[in-house]
Amino acid sequence: MESEEVCGITAIDRQKVEHVENNLPESNRIEEMAGFFQAFSDPTRVRIVLSLELEELCVCDIATIAGVSVSAVSHQLRYLRNLNVVKKRKQGKMVYYTLKDEHIKEVIQTVMEHIHEE
Repeated sequence: MESEEVCGITAIDRQKVEHVENNLPESNRIEEMAGFFQAFSDPTRVRIVLSLELEELCVCDIATIAGVSVSAVSHQLRYLRNLNVVKKRKQGKMVYYTLKDEHIKEVIQTVMEHIHEE
């Protein structure tokens, strides 16, 4: 039985290939996008992001919600900050985290809609 994912014949539509090649982002942008999506490849990070969509939280609050250590949360928050997913705000000795901007909320909402489609 032949797989549906394999072309039955070898044929290249040069016009379509050129159109796509001319309109894809540059390689460094594609790598940045892949890195961004890695932020959502870990259930703990997803739980953190979903929590921060609802409330601005400190590390201890996030650790309690995520069910992991403060050290583990700090590591994940650093990772998410480096990917521009979250930002921090210092108030006295406390540091609070929130999502970087509305684009992150839109990505979350889009994914939630997508996974609930039938």
